Amino acid sequence: MNENSPLAEKLRPKKLDDVLGQEHLTDTHGTIRKMLENDTLNSLIFWGPPGTGKTTLAEIISEHSGRRFFKLSAVSSGVKDVREVIEEAKKQHLFSGKSPILFIDEIHRFNKSQQDSLLHAVEKGWIILIGATTENPSFEVVSALLSRTQVFVLKSLSFEKLEELISIALNRFNQDANTNFVFSENQSLIQYSGGDARKLINAIEWVLNQFKNSTKTTIDNQDILSVLQENMAIYDKNGEQHYDIISAFIKSIRGSDPNAAVYWLARMLAGGEDIKFIARRLLILASEDIGLANPNALVIANNCFQAINVIGMPEARIILSECAVYLAVSPKSNSTYKAINEAMALVKKTGHLPVPLHLRNAPTKLMKDLDYGREYLYAHDYDNHFVEQEFLPTELSGTKFYIPQDNTTEQKIQSELNKKWKDKYE
Repeated sequence: MNENSPLAEKLRPKKLDDVLGQEHLTDTHGTIRKMLENDTLNSLIFWGPPGTGKTTLAEIISEHSGRRFFKLSAVSSGVKDVREVIEEAKKQHLFSGKSPILFIDEIHRFNKSQQDSLLHAVEKGWIILIGATTENPSFEVVSALLSRTQVFVLKSLSFEKLEELISIALNRFNQDANTNFVFSENQSLIQYSGGDARKLINAIEWVLNQFKNSTKTTIDNQDILSVLQENMAIYDKNGEQHYDIISAFIKSIRGSDPNAAVYWLARMLAGGEDIKFIARRLLILASEDIGLANPNALVIANNCFQAINVIGMPEARIILSECAVYLAVSPKSNSTYKAINEAMALVKKTGHLPVPLHLRNAPTKLMKDLDYGREYLYAHDYDNHFVEQEFLPTELSGTKFYIPQDNTTEQKIQSELNKKWKDKYE
């Protein structure tokens, strides 16, 4: 390998024993090892955070199984590229008798037609597909393709594995550069990496290169921060700060402070937080904390989620900011959140109560003979599409779960309820 290659490339594992943090797949009883030992390789999808070894494992599988390796990135490849590779793979399959491996990085970025273009080749065995994704395949991979692949989950590297990787990277850098660096502290490096091995190795290389021509050999957290500060906002995507900052973000919106909401949003974006994670939390907040005080909030949050999936970063930051500010300045109500919680709590005590006869379905003559549905009153047959009747089990009649709160929309709802139900739900 070229001595000028990046440190991360020099340290890329070449065999399963060298892969860190994925022992559930690579050790003696690991699924991938068994698959290779038994020569029972099937199409796979590797699902896991960035820098956990998805590409590396695909290359090792190719090398170990003696198969040709084709690689595409879903970011820059289209259907035409896929078809060209498949045609080449078909020739290779006929020539060698072994299906080549087609590795598609970020397969979740392929649209349906692009994913569908892989199906026939996978079914015919012309290729062994290995897809890599950071997103849940259940939502991002079409069901037909998903049913023809086996999903393997890769884990973020643990603190101990990251420390081990720091030692390996440091020793290799010292060996190649003829230096004697030591880290007196490594918390900043680990925090910066967020469990991403490649990001950690790159950070080590950046930091050590800055001090290579100095007399300094002992590197502490302050030295590390001085180099990385332009590349990071201290934010541990997998640790305590991840939860603290999203908590601050949500509470700022709930507390109707758009300035604080945008600040915490910026902290997450600068730290590389998954924009889908942020958008999902906004969807939850729109229902939990705004609810019927502004029903459009859920529509806006859902549109935000859809839009960021289409746009991606960096422009997605604008869409997220618009949504966060809109939700922050919206009136607030947790009435529906409280209603379902109270209803579910009561169901634990009363889940045995039978459905009243007039509300039961009656698809057979026997059920009709047993009076199923007999006294049900069809609301559309009455004025204003309403007629008073009991919809709860008799034992729970009059129980209130939903209590409208003091905002314009829900006061209108309260007025309508009073008009229909008189004093039943006052």
